[in-house]
Parts: sequence; C-alpha cells; structure tokens
Amino acid sequence: MAPEANHEASTYPGVSYVMPVLNEAGYIEAAVASIFAQEYPADSEIVLALGPSSDGTDAIVERLANADPRIRIVRNPGMDIPIGLNLAIAASRHPIIVRVDAHTELAPGYTLRGVQTLERTGAASLGGVMSAVGRPGFQSAVARAYNSRFGLGGGAYHGGAHEGPAESAYMGIMRADALAQVGGFDETLRRGEDWELNYRLRQAGHLVWLDPELQVRYWPRSTWSRLARQFHSTGIWRGELVRRLGGKNPLRFFAPPALVIVTLLAVVLLPFHLTGLLSGPIGMLLALLYLGPLAYLLLLLVAGIAIDGSLGDRARFVLVLATMHLSWGIGFLIGVVRGARDAVDTSRTES
Repeated sequence: MAPEANHEASTYPGVSYVMPVLNEAGYIEAAVASIFAQEYPADSEIVLALGPSSDGTDAIVERLANADPRIRIVRNPGMDIPIGLNLAIAASRHPIIVRVDAHTELAPGYTLRGVQTLERTGAASLGGVMSAVGRPGFQSAVARAYNSRFGLGGGAYHGGAHEGPAESAYMGIMRADALAQVGGFDETLRRGEDWELNYRLRQAGHLVWLDPELQVRYWPRSTWSRLARQFHSTGIWRGELVRRLGGKNPLRFFAPPALVIVTLLAVVLLPFHLTGLLSGPIGMLLALLYLGPLAYLLLLLVAGIAIDGSLGDRARFVLVLATMHLSWGIGFLIGVVRGARDAVDTSRTES
C-alpha cells in the first residue's frame, strides 16, 4: 500500500479505503492486512467507521490504528452502514474511494487494477466479483451457495460476467467528486445502499463498470439464524426500494417473493383439493399453483445433486439455498406492503 517510487506514485491518484466496522473481531485484522498488501504506488489511507461493537472489535481497531498512522477512525454511533460510509468518505483525503467491508479481503493487485480500469473507462464507479469462502461446515455451505448460479439470482458480480457497463458495483472503487455530486450514500437506507447509489450515479449520467478481473474474498454469515436474519432484512429493504423506485428494479428481484406467494396459496388450497371442495374447471386451474413449489423443490434437488461432497454437505447446501430465497422473499413482501420502517439487520448486532 506504500508508494514504490516517487515518479511512479505521481502518475496515480491517492486512494482512501473506507470500511464500516461493527462486531468484526474475527475478520477485521485480515481485512486490513489485505489492504496493506496492495502495494499501490501512491498515497493511501484507511478510514474505519467504527460502530459500538460488543465483541472486542473496538480494542482491535484501536490497536491497529495506534500501530500505523495510515489508519484513522471515525465514530459511527448509530451503526448504520450508509451513515458510516458517508462519515468515512467525508474524512477521506484522496480523490479515489475504495469501499472495503470487514468481512472481505482484497485480492493482490486489486487497487492498482481498479484504478487503471477507472482511468481507462472513465467510469465513476466500478466493481469486481465476489468470491465467497467459508470455514468447514455451515459457513462453507453458505459460501458455496453465494458462488452458485442457484444462489443469489444472477447478479453479475457473482461471477460469469464479461467486462462492461453494469447496473451496480460490488465493493465499489469510486470517484470522490462523483459521490459528492449525487450526495453520497442514502442514509435513509440500511440495506441495498450500493445498488441505490449506483442507480443515482447512472441517472446522473455517470458510467458504472464491471471488471471481473477484480476479485474480493467474502466471508458470509456462519450460522443459520444469522443467515436468515441477514436475508430477511435485505429483502425488506429491497421491498422498500421497490416502493420508492417501482419497476426500475431488475425483474430477478421479484422471483423470491413470487415463490413465497405461490407457496402460501398452494398451502391454503391443498386442504380444499384433498377434501373435494375444489373441483371442476376452477379446481383444475387453481391446481396449477402447485407447479410452483414442486418446481422449486425439484430445483433444490438438482442443485443438491450437482455439487460435490458428502450427504451432509449437500443437505446443508440445500438448506442454505432455501433459507436465502424464502427469507429474502418474505422480507421483500413485508417491505413492499408496509415499507422498511426501522428494520435492522440483527445478524450484525446479535448472536
């Protein structure tokens, strides 16, 4: 991360890494170490937006900051990610902002490649590909689901995409002046802030870019309850964005809530079919609803068979997929019907 030579450093803009941090004792040091390993040939700094953690994270961050003057701390007492990001960006000194999460690790050469792509394309915001990893057991199954085409619904940053203009940017590398022009992250959102920011950048005429050569290692939630709460909260806030922006949201976001609705209708109608209260043409027409959950069960079965591993590995993978889809879909419907209100991602704050 330190300059290699003065003449080379002068050709590259300075970079500020911004990171919201809350209850990340098991991950924060690796995230910071991946930044220090970047060998970016110009000035750089790390600005950590530190929330009131309860797991010893604060002491770790204080130790890291005391050991290296390139790390600075801004306090984020409200804990919300968009507020923390805006606080860190406001405290930053450089024209390029690189977002890093405490659950992520940047691949070697990430920053240099990202800045070069930013300059080559003229983009205001760009991102790369998430590469989820997990410790053996449940977290490994979650990582496998993140990386699977069955998992997160086809977002380009989950792999398989080609370089080019994009809808959003994962862990964005951004121009500070463009962020200032659109007002930074929307502090009324608690999830989906990246997508919404890049939407406003695109609306303002800026280019958002995907470079699949950029790799970010991501450590997902490691327990079932945390995963369910994370996806439920994310779904709620996506529902809130649909309330705000309507059909400007991609169609893929509507698949999980559609599955939830069809499944609920099938559960309600099943007793009527079994008892013969629903029959004739109407009954046959309504029976088509069962195709939805049956097709989904078949999809889960195929997904479980397609992966390598033991029977336990396959069962965990299928459980994770269903948890992601159904938790997200239920949350989405809640967010659309009543709005997000004060919904919080408790997977970050509770055990």
